[in-house]
Amino acid sequence: MRTIVHLSDLHFGRIDEATLAPLCDTVWSQKPDVVAISGDLTQRAKPEEFTLARYFLDALPEPVLVVPGNHDVPVWGRFREPPMQRYETHITKDLEPLIEDGEMCVAGLNTARAFAFQGGRLSHEQIALVKRRFGAAGPGTCKVLVAHHPLDVPGTWVNVRSARRSKKAFAEWTECGVDLILGGHEHRSHATDKPELLRHGKHQALMVQAGTATSTRRRGEPNSFNTIQVSERSIEVIRLDWNGKGFREAWRGRFDRT
Repeated sequence: MRTIVHLSDLHFGRIDEATLAPLCDTVWSQKPDVVAISGDLTQRAKPEEFTLARYFLDALPEPVLVVPGNHDVPVWGRFREPPMQRYETHITKDLEPLIEDGEMCVAGLNTARAFAFQGGRLSHEQIALVKRRFGAAGPGTCKVLVAHHPLDVPGTWVNVRSARRSKKAFAEWTECGVDLILGGHEHRSHATDKPELLRHGKHQALMVQAGTATSTRRRGEPNSFNTIQVSERSIEVIRLDWNGKGFREAWRGRFDRT
């Protein structure tokens, strides 16, 4: 059994301060094997926001895998400096990190772009990189991809676009057996397996979206995060919602890995 805590859209610079300490305590209580954060650590990519985000990351149980989101690229600074310079200075220079422990292969993917203020994009090189990483993982390894922008959009979400080249990516990745795709961006939670996009033989992947863990921009949902428990046969997703005093289990779903 492996446990992943999935946080997203922290948005330091526009957070509900009351959520921070309880969130950190609850993450520790889950005893995660990895904490995956799918982007938007900051609201406006200001140095002081990145500093606060860095303090928060340092308070979490290790290892922590984090990828940038579109809010982590300065709105105007992108025209005067390398777009990821502040993120690399305060968070990490590794924009597409990898964590492997023999049972899980967790790969980060940077879908944020300097001149795409909202939407995300995948390059041909990124698609090939993910395929190589998952293809090299041993048999039985749970293969987990972490990206900020949704790589597929639930049918109930309107006026939302998936990252560009997502369908091409799925055609490549199903061959190497991706099990789990974690995303954020929309501040809404969701979990679904979509065999028409992700199925390969008897194998299909599970897509999990996290809401915002700490931002005041809740979009009709409470602040929340996911705990994901991976076994040989199944993946169980548990959503924990903020109730004003702490984070409590609000939803649970179990999905077969086959």
